[in-house]
Amino acid sequence: MTAPLLRVQGLRKGYGKHVVLDSVDLDAAEHSCTALIGASGSGKSTLLRCIDLLEVVDDGVVELDGQDITDPRVDADEVRSRIGIVFQAFNLFPHLSVLDNVTLAPRKVHKRPRDEAEHDALQLLDRVGLRDKAGAKPDQLSGGQQQRVAIARALANRPRLMLFDEITSALDPELVGEVLALVRELQQDGMTMLLATHEMGFAREVADRVAFLEAGRVCEIGPPDQVFGDPQRPETRRFLRRIIEAGRL
Repeated sequence: MTAPLLRVQGLRKGYGKHVVLDSVDLDAAEHSCTALIGASGSGKSTLLRCIDLLEVVDDGVVELDGQDITDPRVDADEVRSRIGIVFQAFNLFPHLSVLDNVTLAPRKVHKRPRDEAEHDALQLLDRVGLRDKAGAKPDQLSGGQQQRVAIARALANRPRLMLFDEITSALDPELVGEVLALVRELQQDGMTMLLATHEMGFAREVADRVAFLEAGRVCEIGPPDQVFGDPQRPETRRFLRRIIEAGRL
């Protein structure tokens, strides 16, 4: 049996007395898409930040390609070069062009020659439909375009794993579709992804597995049709009932 690309075991994270993640276990097979669902404050974003080593975990282990990346001796920058993360806020550098935003890490961190980095970046911008915006500044783009640039920037390091943290939450409703279409393409291309989202219909469509989090725990995990259509836990049923009543599923 092939080992998962990502394995999270017994992950705990708290701030003072407030426990945000409470013994989380989660695996992700290579080329799979796992959607993280749950109410705000359930721990989805913190889980992604711990996987990307943006937060120091209190206990537990995160393994990527069989390597314990939570070992304090690990080079966090090297690990992050294998993980792409995209946030709900686009986090683009406003003073840099789109092309320079995408090439910054390959050039500065990975020391790739400018012409090589720019060649690859233009191919990525082609992929996200924004090659013609290579010379633009972020404030000249729509929110959906900025988020697609942020995805291109995350892909520029050729990551093994992509993390998406509520990437449509800051977008106007009419711009959500163009970003989700790009994520759908990545899923079809076999990119391994963890996707924290409030877009339940999208999670049901693209995910191989759905993990429902509540109070920092993974309460239920399984195929989308099972989690959404036949949830086993009362906490999952309560959450989905609220979602359905709000017209979001």
